[in-house]
Amino acid sequence: MRQFQPLRVNCHSGSDAWAPEDAARFYQKALPVEADIGLCVCHETHRGRCFYNPWATVRLLEMFPKLNLCADFSHWVCVCERLLNTEESLLRACAARVIHIHARVGYENGPQVPDPRAPEWSAHLEAHERWWRWIWDAQAQRGATEATLTPEFGPPSYLHTLPYTQAPVADLEQISNWQAERQARNFEKWAAKPATHISSSEEPTASASYKTSKLSRK
Repeated sequence: MRQFQPLRVNCHSGSDAWAPEDAARFYQKALPVEADIGLCVCHETHRGRCFYNPWATVRLLEMFPKLNLCADFSHWVCVCERLLNTEESLLRACAARVIHIHARVGYENGPQVPDPRAPEWSAHLEAHERWWRWIWDAQAQRGATEATLTPEFGPPSYLHTLPYTQAPVADLEQISNWQAERQARNFEKWAAKPATHISSSEEPTASASYKTSKLSRK
């Protein structure tokens, strides 16, 4: 894997069926392997995995200071069936350990809204964007030199379809490109705040697959 020089390696690790002590044993053995391979590894907050909800996640983060996350908070909105507006301290604690973002937008009954551009999903989009800003804040505070984000909107059946015909209700490529461009602009706005700025040596870049920008603190 080293030959490909990945920026990040994202893992779908563990199972939500594991007892807490089983999950702890897994990461106790997994983290030395991560250190040995010398790659930047993160574990995704995903349904069906150890990090399927924020409470289980925080418990493991407290046990393992070297454990890093890939934040796909859309799954938590689905699992918890709410936007978690009352859980700021919990989400900020998780944000402090995030090294990569999956910028999918979830809702109370699923991990992916049909089309994040639609006005009926504006509250969900804005909530997720607020959480991503907290991640950027935390990354800058700990001296990170770059931020990465994937506008990860999935194909059917993540993407909603019409009954019988299974025709998609929206264009997946258009959504992914729109999200990549929107979050690049959002990052620029965030970085323009007095406490943070982008290094003059590199401007933010965006694509349908990922975005990388420099982080620094004044």
